[in-house]
Amino acid sequence: MKAIFRRELNSYFKGLTGYIFAAFSLLFAGIYTMAINLKGGYANFEYVLSNMAFVFLIIIPILTMRVLAEEKRQKTDQLLYALPLGMGRVVLGKYFAMLPVIAAPLCVMALYPLLLGTFGDVSYLLCYGTLLAFFLLGAALAAIGMFISSLTESQVASAGLCFAAMLLLYFMSDLSGYVSQEGAGSYIALALMILAVGVVLWLLTKNSVFSAGLTLLGEGGLLLGYKLSSDAFAGLFPQFMKALSPFERFSGFVDGTFDLTGVVYFLSVIGVFLFLTVQSMEKRRWS
Repeated sequence: MKAIFRRELNSYFKGLTGYIFAAFSLLFAGIYTMAINLKGGYANFEYVLSNMAFVFLIIIPILTMRVLAEEKRQKTDQLLYALPLGMGRVVLGKYFAMLPVIAAPLCVMALYPLLLGTFGDVSYLLCYGTLLAFFLLGAALAAIGMFISSLTESQVASAGLCFAAMLLLYFMSDLSGYVSQEGAGSYIALALMILAVGVVLWLLTKNSVFSAGLTLLGEGGLLLGYKLSSDAFAGLFPQFMKALSPFERFSGFVDGTFDLTGVVYFLSVIGVFLFLTVQSMEKRRWS
C-alpha cells in the first residue's frame, strides 16, 4: 500500500494536477479573504470557507478523474490485480494519496486567521474547527469522485459524471424544497430514491435477485410507514435531503457549532464510498 501511495502522490506533483488544485484553492481563498475580511471588515475567516465550498464542484472532478479511470483505459489495472495486495489496500493507497493534495492548500490557509488576528479579534477555535470540517468535506467528496472514476474508462466521462454529482449534492437541499410539503409528495420522492438506489446496486453487482430484493424490501417498508402515519411524511423529504447533503452538514460548522455527528457523517460517507469503490473494482476483476 505504501508503494501505491508514493506512486500516486508523486504523480500529482510531478504532473500539474496537484499544483492546479492548490493554485485554484488559494486563488479563491485570497479573493474571498480580501473581499470579506479585509474590505468587508469581518473577522470571521469561516465565512471565506463557506463561500469557497463551491470550489469543490470544479477541483474534485479534476483531482479524481484519472485515479482509476485512466488505469482501466490503459489496462494497467491488470497490474493492480496482480499485486500481492487486496483490492481494499490498493483503493486505500490511492485514496490516501489524494488527502495530502487536499490538505496542502489548507495548511497555507491555516495561516490566514493568525494574520487576521493582528488586525482584530478572531475566534481561532471557530476558524480552525471550520477548516477541519472543510478538509473533511473535501475528503468525503473525493471518496465519491473516486467511486465515480471506478465506473468508467474515460477521464472525460469520469470528470463529467463527477461534476454532475457534485452539482447535485451542492443544490440538493434547495432542489428538495420544490417537492410538495404534503406527505404524498415526500412518499413519492423517497420511493423514487429507493428505486434509484436499487438500479445502482444492480449496476454494481449484476445480481438481479439481490438488488430487486433490497429494493422491494425498502419500498415495502416505506409503504408500510406511509400507511401507518402519512402525516409523519409531511415535509420529510426536504428534511432528509438536508440531513444527507454534505454541504449542509458543513454549513453547521460555519454557523459556530462543532457538530460531532457531522464529523461522523463525513467519515461514514468516506467509508461507504471507499467500500463501493472496492466492490466496483472487484466486479471488474471477475468480469
